[in-house]
Amino acid sequence: MANLSVKTSKSSMTKKLNDKNIRIALVQKLQKLATPPKTIIEELSVNLGQAIADVVSIHKEAHCYEIKGDGDKIERIEKQGSSYNLAFRRITLVTTEKHAKKSIELAPQNWGILIAYVDMNETIKFKYLRKAKVNPQFDKKTALQTLWKSEMLQIASHFNVKLNRSEMTRDAIIEKVSKTASKEGINLEISTKLTERL
Repeated sequence: MANLSVKTSKSSMTKKLNDKNIRIALVQKLQKLATPPKTIIEELSVNLGQAIADVVSIHKEAHCYEIKGDGDKIERIEKQGSSYNLAFRRITLVTTEKHAKKSIELAPQNWGILIAYVDMNETIKFKYLRKAKVNPQFDKKTALQTLWKSEMLQIASHFNVKLNRSEMTRDAIIEKVSKTASKEGINLEISTKLTERL
């Protein structure tokens, strides 16, 4: 992944890198990749609202980016992380040099860690401490909960899952689809449906 930067005016920058500054720079970085994502979603609810993913880039699969600025409590990823691990196959923590050491201690080994910093020209840049690996805790049922019921029905049809009248609830659809399709197949279909929303 290219090391990209975003120029900001001195009047808009603060000494601390906050969520807003990092988020703007991160989205622009993702959009300028050699192979940009199909779409980028901000504030995506996962695990029945137990967590809100800050930025999700949809490539072939969905990639969750959790942002923790200078003023944020990095320890919160321990609680949020359990939901992200269930809902996404790839997760990256985006934080600052202030939290670099702690992020290595707290972030699961499969998570990527991307450090945001400001150079002498007041430009936000990023550097990797490590790249994201495939998350072994990905759960098909939790991931499917990210979708609307209408989207779940479309996925059920894609996998030729037969549903009778009593199986038209969200829970029943999720149960049958998760038993039929692989993790990879479900994840790809979820990414497709999220892309089609926009």
